[in-house]
Amino acid sequence: MKCCRLTLWKTGLATEDGEAMPESCQDANATERNDSRPAPRWFAAYTATHHEKRVHEQLSERNVESFLPLFSTRRCWKKRTPEIVDLPLFPNYVFVRISRPERTAVLSTPGVFSIVGSGPNSWELPEREIEALRQGVALRRVQPHEYLVVGERARVSSGIFEGLEGVIVRKRNNLHIVLTLDQIMRSVAIEVSAEELELLSHPHHTVYETIYHSPGDRDRHPRIDPPRVCQSLIPCVVKENI
Repeated sequence: MKCCRLTLWKTGLATEDGEAMPESCQDANATERNDSRPAPRWFAAYTATHHEKRVHEQLSERNVESFLPLFSTRRCWKKRTPEIVDLPLFPNYVFVRISRPERTAVLSTPGVFSIVGSGPNSWELPEREIEALRQGVALRRVQPHEYLVVGERARVSSGIFEGLEGVIVRKRNNLHIVLTLDQIMRSVAIEVSAEELELLSHPHHTVYETIYHSPGDRDRHPRIDPPRVCQSLIPCVVKENI
């Protein structure tokens, strides 16, 4: 009897009239249940130092979607030829896009200490920022930056990073916008041009338009490169010598 009951339970579910439910209906119900599951979100996995790349590889082997942004830098060692190396843009962190049942696969990965959050609650990362980094890190110069939340804020009005907001800084002769992920208290500097930035204090005006208040100003400085003028005339911009 036990075997018979098990077979009946597997072959079909009962309808309200007591009849077996067609397999097509069962499949539809299963699909509906799967669609109701929470969509995967981006989180930050905290890793052992210098283990980010290995963790990223192991997560891929476990079919866990992950993202490890890298940046290129020149390193010099004593008695060795300088080399260009790729280092993690966010040291000690690998981003994972998971649903709650996949937490175990991430936490059981060697080199992963935790998923950033408070107690049992993981902190979700902003989808737009992570996706913009995924698409733009290979197209723009992006480098780590000290954690920064205070300064003249602007919004990127065009390009791959359109819609992102951050603090304007100047590094040497280049203009950057600093993007901050508050969940992990880390920032990165993205190289941009003045025409791409819209000051939040002057909506609908680019940084370049804010500097040149009238057409006559542009006529008096016809040969000045816009980003260079921006860096020298905006008093609120954070300036760095590195």
